[in-house]
Amino acid sequence: MYFRQIIGIALNKVIFMKVIAIKKNKAIKITIIMMITLIIFSVSTSFAMQHYYKLDFSTGIVTASTLNVRSGPGTSFKVITTAKKNEYIRVFAGIGDWYVVQVEGDYIGAVSKKYVKAIYPNSSNNTNQNNNTGNTNQNTGQTSSTLNANEKEVFDLINQQRINNGLSALKVDNEVQRVARIKAQDMVDNNYFSHNSQTYGSPFDMLKSFKISYRSAGENIAGNSSNSGAVNAWMNSSGHRANILNSSFNYTGIGVVSSQKYGKVYVQMFIGK
Repeated sequence: MYFRQIIGIALNKVIFMKVIAIKKNKAIKITIIMMITLIIFSVSTSFAMQHYYKLDFSTGIVTASTLNVRSGPGTSFKVITTAKKNEYIRVFAGIGDWYVVQVEGDYIGAVSKKYVKAIYPNSSNNTNQNNNTGNTNQNTGQTSSTLNANEKEVFDLINQQRINNGLSALKVDNEVQRVARIKAQDMVDNNYFSHNSQTYGSPFDMLKSFKISYRSAGENIAGNSSNSGAVNAWMNSSGHRANILNSSFNYTGIGVVSSQKYGKVYVQMFIGK
């Protein structure tokens, strides 16, 4: 009798161990199934991502009165900031019907491409200019060929603003261009940000000292990390905007110099002849 009880206890332990093993196997199977499900879900999610595409331009101008900049490419994403009409924005890539952009304040987000007009480097040069019948000296340039890449972009952005407001595009005066570069370099070298230079005096004094004659003149200066950002800042300032949209100005010079403090220092000089 005692022997049977011992055998019975042993059999019960074996059965109990089998039950535990079965439960462990089920738990392992359930865990594996859950992991596979998660992997499939993550893979299917990654496949659902929209692919970006490259663009043949890097600067755009806002056409809507107020453009929402969202945290992702769709109206379901929250609005992080807004851009105003005629504001320049940096465009990195396209995602579906949206552009990935950088706007004033260094916000990065997505905007609907329906409300952004592409700006190409030579777009402002296609506008017909009125020919001057008066005498011009040999130092006066008729094109932007003397500008470097940064200066050329600012030149195009400024002229696009003038064209948008019904004005003729500015031309580059080679001597004014040289003076603008010297002024920009002087600001960086002597660590100041002002229209008045200790070296050259006011912009008008400086133009005269370089033997440049004019009927009217003006100057815009800026410190900014991007070319479009500098132009946006000017267009949002009444005094700078007035210079850009001054119909009495028909020639310009633009200096852009790298700066540790601002990223870049900008000087644009305007003259009317």
